Amino acid sequence: MMSQTRFVAFILLFAALVLSTTGASAQTTFTSEPPATFTLPNGLQVVVIQDHRTPVVTQMIWYKVGSADETPGKSGLAHFLEHLMFKGTAKHPEGEFSQTVLKVGGNENAFTSNDYTGYFQRVPREKLPLMMEFEADRMTGLILKDENVLPERDVVLEEYNMRVANNPEARLNEQIMAALYLNHPYGRPVIGWHHEIEKLNRQEALAFYHRFYAPNNAILVIAGDTDVKEVRPLVEKNFGNIPPQPSIPARRIRPQEPKQVAPRTVTLADPHVEQPTMKRYYLVPSATTASKGESTALDVLAQLMGGGSNSYLYRALVVDKPLAVAATAAYQGTALDPSQFSIAVAPKPGVEFPQVEQVVDNVIADLKQNPPKAEDLERVKTQLVAEAIYAQDNQATMARWYGGALATGLSIEDIRSWPDRIRAVTADQVRAAAQKWLDKNRSVTGYLIKDTTPKREEKRS
Repeated sequence: MMSQTRFVAFILLFAALVLSTTGASAQTTFTSEPPATFTLPNGLQVVVIQDHRTPVVTQMIWYKVGSADETPGKSGLAHFLEHLMFKGTAKHPEGEFSQTVLKVGGNENAFTSNDYTGYFQRVPREKLPLMMEFEADRMTGLILKDENVLPERDVVLEEYNMRVANNPEARLNEQIMAALYLNHPYGRPVIGWHHEIEKLNRQEALAFYHRFYAPNNAILVIAGDTDVKEVRPLVEKNFGNIPPQPSIPARRIRPQEPKQVAPRTVTLADPHVEQPTMKRYYLVPSATTASKGESTALDVLAQLMGGGSNSYLYRALVVDKPLAVAATAAYQGTALDPSQFSIAVAPKPGVEFPQVEQVVDNVIADLKQNPPKAEDLERVKTQLVAEAIYAQDNQATMARWYGGALATGLSIEDIRSWPDRIRAVTADQVRAAAQKWLDKNRSVTGYLIKDTTPKREEKRS
């Protein structure tokens, strides 16, 4: 089970089948109808994506609750519950669901993020009714006992040790996020803080489950060799009688960030570091919170700055100088609230951080002053659309596109219009995005270095 899902920006927003890829100025041609959608009276939103190439279906259920919805002091609860959702119900004891998926040759998994928690199965098409019955049953029928809750908490703690405690880069990311968000709960790690995970218990998990796991807080996505005529009766049969949770608000309200007025720095020293790294995160709008045109401009800006060997940072730091072995940039648009634009540079041995930072700052300053060249802009826009087209070869990715977008406040139209909006981004919009959002006062710069401090030996009495 994945503790956090970080999708690249294009899989959040683009699910249309695009026919023409001859250039960024080409018009998008859809070769399929939009996904069928309907909503049950109890509030369950359903999306059906047809893909008849193979007799396989992917079922994904997305609950609109993640780590940012946890009560302060209970970090890691959303992810802990994700693990516990496999502990069985009165109707289907622990292990039966997973064993059934394996027996039919399918696969399953689950994931937790800041904004949502999801569960999916990919199985032969004729097994969809069985999968839906299982998933509907555990929406309300979860049974938890201390004898299986407490060992699972130990599993989560070990996952924390593997993913974070023993991973210097993950620890640096954790510290950067905590410094970037002064007030918003995105500053808490999705997996949780270790000392708070240790105290999570059965009662808290069940209370969280009963509070948030309900049809009016869920999106069911079915992708594959089926259609809405087949799916709708199944959904009505399995989910239709589950009552909604009236206490769930129509819109999630979280503490928001104050105006950020000072750059911050974080340095993490660890003896296991082999490759020092400099990272900088900027607080920027997500696809949901951005003004018109801003999110796609940030997509293009990230690709220009750090998307491959022709990007501005890679050229400046790896090819021209050369001062680094790697240089990347990324925009994380998948979020309900303000998100991050990140830069990462791995310096060559003997190169100091100020040297690479100066080059990064120069690249940003140039983008703020001068619009990108027309040929560069065309190239990266074509790359973004092409990557999205290639990724559509996987029906599970199709389900992720729609589920991730809808769970963070976007619409079907937002997804299908993304390639046209990318193509419409202008050089001036990219420059404006750099000027407005790549402001050091909105940033945290992190340094990952090797700890060379000699260990002190304990004195024997």
